[in-house]
Amino acid sequence: MAADRAIEIAKANSPQSLESQLDSRDALLWNLTIVGEAVSQLPDAFRLDHPEIPWAQPVRLRNRIVHGYWSVDLDLLHAVAVCDLPSFVAKVRASVHQ
Repeated sequence: MAADRAIEIAKANSPQSLESQLDSRDALLWNLTIVGEAVSQLPDAFRLDHPEIPWAQPVRLRNRIVHGYWSVDLDLLHAVAVCDLPSFVAKVRASVHQ
């Protein structure tokens, strides 16, 4: 899953190392973009059935990466992948297995 990969990449790198490790940075950006795109493609009914999940956040992040890639904040992306994404993934997985 793209979210799992984004988490792995972020944990293996610091925000500072992502500035020079272009492959890792690009992979993190790509996987966060995929997460946002996938969330945007979920049926509205499914998202409405699970209001406890912050669906808009990954979509907004995807849009920021895609439309403002030249000025993304690597500290913020790293923090999202390490701090926010694991709980998002857990909530999504729990909602699918209900």
